[in-house]
Amino acid sequence: MKLNLLRFMYAITLSCMLVSLAPSARAARCSSPGVAGNYGFTLSGQVILSTGPVPIAAVGKATLDAGGNVSGSESRSVGGGFADETFAGSYAVNEDCTGTATLRFYESGQLVRTSVLSLIFDNNQREIRMVQRSLQLPNGAFLPVVITVEARRVFFEDED
Repeated sequence: MKLNLLRFMYAITLSCMLVSLAPSARAARCSSPGVAGNYGFTLSGQVILSTGPVPIAAVGKATLDAGGNVSGSESRSVGGGFADETFAGSYAVNEDCTGTATLRFYESGQLVRTSVLSLIFDNNQREIRMVQRSLQLPNGAFLPVVITVEARRVFFEDED
């Protein structure tokens, strides 16, 4: 009887020790100050025209500030047509690391489109994954798109 009781106590003690060694589950907490920084990104996808899908690709850099503003530049190709663009807009980030951004894109100072994106911040607020929700031309027309973007922080001063 004592032997069974000792085995039982040993098993309980061992179980408690193993549970205490397991990493604790933490809910992600994101914030505008936490995601603020400089990012490099790649973009790929398609714009859907009445004549069929047109491929899109871009690379660029973006700066997010702690106040919810974003600005940057990109080099992009749409169906083989190349352009350098700048953009500016705003973003919002939720504590669960989701968010949205609204960006206005310019070529030579002229507005060429407004894009709305859904965002997910991951890798301890070092990366952003995005999908474009809408693309609106200056004349108010919307074009259907299938575009994804991946961004990675360029400089992160607090790296371990």
